[in-house]
Amino acid sequence: MKTKKIVSLVLASMLAVSSFAACSTTTTDGTTTAGGGGDVETSAEGEKEIVDFTMFAAMAGKEKDADNEIMQIIAEKTGVRVKETWLTGQDAGEAIGSIIASGKLPDLIDGGDGCVTLYENGLLVAWDDYLEKYPNLKEMYTEQEWDQFRMDDGHIYWANVFGNSYDHNTATGHNGEAFWIQVRVLEWAGYPKIETLDEYFDLLERYAEANPELPDGTTVIPYTCLCEDWKYYCLENAPMFLDGYPNDGCVIVNIDAGQSNPKVVDYNTTDTAKMYFKKLNEEYAKGAIDPDFATQTYDEYIAKLSTGRVLGLCDQYWDFAYSIMGPFATPLTATDGTEFRLDELGCDYVPLGLVAEKGMDQQWHSYDDELNCSSGCAVTTSCSDPDLAFAFLSALLDQDIHDLRFWGIEGVDYLVDEETGLYYRTEEMRENWKSDSYKAKHSCEYSYCPQWLGMSKDGINRMQPGEQPSEFIESLAGPLRACFEAYGVGTYSEFIGSKVVVNAPWYPLWSWSNSLGTDTEGGIAWKDMGECKHYWLPTVVMSSNFESDWAAYQEAYAACNPQAFLDEAQAAVNERLETAKSFGWTEPA
Repeated sequence: MKTKKIVSLVLASMLAVSSFAACSTTTTDGTTTAGGGGDVETSAEGEKEIVDFTMFAAMAGKEKDADNEIMQIIAEKTGVRVKETWLTGQDAGEAIGSIIASGKLPDLIDGGDGCVTLYENGLLVAWDDYLEKYPNLKEMYTEQEWDQFRMDDGHIYWANVFGNSYDHNTATGHNGEAFWIQVRVLEWAGYPKIETLDEYFDLLERYAEANPELPDGTTVIPYTCLCEDWKYYCLENAPMFLDGYPNDGCVIVNIDAGQSNPKVVDYNTTDTAKMYFKKLNEEYAKGAIDPDFATQTYDEYIAKLSTGRVLGLCDQYWDFAYSIMGPFATPLTATDGTEFRLDELGCDYVPLGLVAEKGMDQQWHSYDDELNCSSGCAVTTSCSDPDLAFAFLSALLDQDIHDLRFWGIEGVDYLVDEETGLYYRTEEMRENWKSDSYKAKHSCEYSYCPQWLGMSKDGINRMQPGEQPSEFIESLAGPLRACFEAYGVGTYSEFIGSKVVVNAPWYPLWSWSNSLGTDTEGGIAWKDMGECKHYWLPTVVMSSNFESDWAAYQEAYAACNPQAFLDEAQAAVNERLETAKSFGWTEPA
């Protein structure tokens, strides 16, 4: 774990207001004049002008209302208001390609896997000088970590804003991948211990047979998964986890000979991979797997999950859970006319760390922070005042503004215990923050901008409510809380029960593979491997002759020259290991 040095920031010394090309300025008398730059609005008091920036995140998201209440408070404090837009109807690569082709870039962007493309086209502003100017930003990472963000020209062009803990990791959740299951299924079965795929699917099948419908008559689906674009990891990479390895994403890194002697292994060709896909094939033939799993879009997938009808899935928490919280807290009408809610029915999901064989250790959960240097928040060259943009990103990390983003307004969204100083919410406040409509008009997380997890700078509270122990427990619906109590745990991270290990210096290796281009033999192989798996993995799951199609898949996969990719992956592991050693890393005892 790393300790972050507390550095204060005097906001008034950094937020100079400037204008942007081809936009307008609103004056105090309400008239609009042509400006030399961006939208600049003078506040009613005439004390501070508000500049409107735009931001695009290449992920699914929900837009805020134009008159969002906390957005306006943050704007008055910082002089900046940001209009966020999200991915709709395209994958990240298509969206970034369209933006580049149009020549109309937002001021801020998180291009996801398209960040490298933006860099290669010279469309991003380097962070280096601004890190020295704004210590709030610099303290996000150590010198060694910032170095991992450097591109081949030696500069830093983005910062990943997730999974970064202030002072120390205080996680209560499991934000990563797992086989998820609704708590009502576990309750029905008497809260059994589920370790293997056989046990998991057996329980899903039995529950669906005994409870085929929701109270409103909706038919349940025992299991679904997503295959769209890069999110086909929901189908593709489970063999890595089932064999007990952590989420390096693109390969297994075997450390049987110690972390100083890592060996890259291809999880696509292991015995466990065949076992896993054969099991899915069997379940598909039984009708236990959603017949539309291979063709559904992300929006269709989320819509399906939002109905509460899906009993189980394999996915990363962040990819689905936040989108279904609102629907799960919305009253519905049963066929008998009574009212019910999906969270109160027990449709909330908990993570299972399944393994290939009973009794194995597993590492589905990482108890340390994970550094993803392949993408993040960036300022584009279309922003005519990059200094103001970086000043704004820095100000978002001031504790008072960070509290506004994630806790809300004191007295409205949370209260403070007079004796302990702990923040807490009433039940009404918690319900408000589950409501999509309330959040659209009131909350403003700026969720793809710099942020912290971990401890608040007051040393008492957590940076975000979900990690405040008392708030976390109180926010759980009754069936979910009962499930935790039945298994003797207090958090999702305890529930999944992964082995506690110190992350290896190369971890997670997907932060390397995500930024691979096609300018090397291994990069070409990686692209071909992905295309091959996109076609063949759904095919083998739905096959009427698994053995034949598995053999055909393995032959097609071998033709992609995976060894070229594995060799480059091994080199990347070795390079990260040597870099860590240069900063004083030694192998854990």
